[in-house]
Amino acid sequence: MYRQLDKVNFPSDLKGMSLEELKQLCAEIRDYMIECCASNPGHLGSSLGAVELIVGFHYVYDAPYDKIVFDVGHQAYAHKIITGRKEIFRKNRKKDGISGFTRMAESEYDAFGAGHSSTSISAALGLASAAMMRGLDEKVVALIGDGALSGGLAFEGLNNAGSSKADLLVIINDNNISIDQNIGAIHEHLLKLTTDPTYNRIKTHIWNRIGEGKFRKAIQEMVISAKSSLVKKSGGDLFEALGFRYFGPIDGNDIGQVVLTLRKLKELKGPLILHTITTKGKGFAPAEEDQTAWHAPGMFDPHTGKRIVQSEHKESRYQDVFGEVLLELARNDSRVVGVTPAMASGCGMNILAKEMPERFFDVGIEEEHAVTFSAGLAASGMKPFCNIYSSFSQRAYDQIIHDVALQGLNVVLCFDRAGLVGEDGATHHGSFDMAAYRSIPGITMAVPRNELELKNMMFAASRHTGGPFIIRYPRGYGEGVEWRNASFPDNVRMKGEKLLDGNHVAVICVGPVANRACEAAREMAGKGGKSPAVYDMRYIKPLDEEMLGEIIGNFKTIVTIEDGCMKGGLFGAVSEFVAMHGTGVRVRPLGIPDRFIGQGSQKELREECGYDLKGILTVLEEEMSKF
Repeated sequence: MYRQLDKVNFPSDLKGMSLEELKQLCAEIRDYMIECCASNPGHLGSSLGAVELIVGFHYVYDAPYDKIVFDVGHQAYAHKIITGRKEIFRKNRKKDGISGFTRMAESEYDAFGAGHSSTSISAALGLASAAMMRGLDEKVVALIGDGALSGGLAFEGLNNAGSSKADLLVIINDNNISIDQNIGAIHEHLLKLTTDPTYNRIKTHIWNRIGEGKFRKAIQEMVISAKSSLVKKSGGDLFEALGFRYFGPIDGNDIGQVVLTLRKLKELKGPLILHTITTKGKGFAPAEEDQTAWHAPGMFDPHTGKRIVQSEHKESRYQDVFGEVLLELARNDSRVVGVTPAMASGCGMNILAKEMPERFFDVGIEEEHAVTFSAGLAASGMKPFCNIYSSFSQRAYDQIIHDVALQGLNVVLCFDRAGLVGEDGATHHGSFDMAAYRSIPGITMAVPRNELELKNMMFAASRHTGGPFIIRYPRGYGEGVEWRNASFPDNVRMKGEKLLDGNHVAVICVGPVANRACEAAREMAGKGGKSPAVYDMRYIKPLDEEMLGEIIGNFKTIVTIEDGCMKGGLFGAVSEFVAMHGTGVRVRPLGIPDRFIGQGSQKELREECGYDLKGILTVLEEEMSKF
């Protein structure tokens, strides 16, 4: 079926191919990606656009000795396919399959793991510096998208690398989009980049022929001063000011240009920038025409491009609840604004952006900046709702403490994708937020169990004046609770709630797992047996100590259930309370264990961790049998 791809299992299989055969290989890799991702969804658009860059690297360089470091990993599918993972790519992002991102434990060709953006340059500089110190001649390449280039860590890496002597090539994959449209001055700068072939020929010749010394420096200064006459509005100035030699832009979807350029750059020393222009979704018309939707399109027909809706859901997605409620709050309060680090459509904030663009701020892939920017808004009396995926919020931990909490600023931090997120795996699970943030003084942290609770907690956050207010909620669909026509509550109670009466065992939950606990308790009662009491804490901080006091006064066994890491989360909070009050109550936890959880569906992973309905029922029956 695939004339060239069938010959390729490892990068060494590329070495004897002609440019025409490489061109055909790139087309076949795209077809194979489309075939696989049509029935097994993944991050398609970015990988389609980066095929020639990856094939060119593996053709010119000698991996795994030479190393390529990916940013985020959305671009890496072609890399996986030609580095021994062609067949298992059909189980990409599946449980017991391979990760959707690069992962060192998965392959020797994955030089560095990637799940969050803007890390590639720093990691690649570390690898290149280590090679230099060890006397190795291995080459290191960082492949970073223009969206990820907006992240602060990328600039920290550029600043350090430019002043080093490490042999490092940074390839900028400039496709004019990350997930949603790119934002910011760097994006605008890259859009304006133009170059003249005469200038690059002269510059390459000079750098290849002249050694170190005063003469080279003099010639370099002459070339720089002559640049304005050769290149209008040169785009390389920014990078050269940081100490890099800049090349490009070139057509990153032209395998001939890519191979020719990489061969030349491979022989040069020091920090280099290659600017490439590519098309996100390249080679598949629907993905080229709607690049945001085809970043991760779900299932689709590989021939027509028609996207397939697997089933109709009566329930609302939590991100849609957030988006609609935020717009409602903004209509009622002129101080309410929305802030997101490049996740407007993913978190539902595109709803506010469409109707009130002046109240919406997409700051790019810059979580730290998003939080401190929100703090500045709050310091001037605004009410910012800053929505960051739970896993990504870890990058802004310092800003949440120093810039928000320490100053008691009224920033609302909404952590979408909290708990087990599914197929994106360990880098994206929102496992640690409750454990990480409940220890910060002055924090309020709410955990809704359904759509209506999320709406009411957002309203409570909009009225809150006691410092930062965190709301964490999962990826996916809610419980089917009516919320759109429900009025906001007259008063805000940061208290827990008893959901079911019972005896002997108290089940304490936060979030949607409370619904599964109720299902398990009702199933036990339906069998005619004893059943536990079920409580929803609702707030991980402040804890409802009055309700906890009542529980430890009436029960000898507590089972905590949370969609988060057990160590330090709800289990930690309840255990601390029990210990401080000197009771003999035993606390048994259910939640995410003390290890990183891989990829798989949310259902599969909750079963693996033991807090799906079956796992909850098993533990409750064990505990109730003791009485």
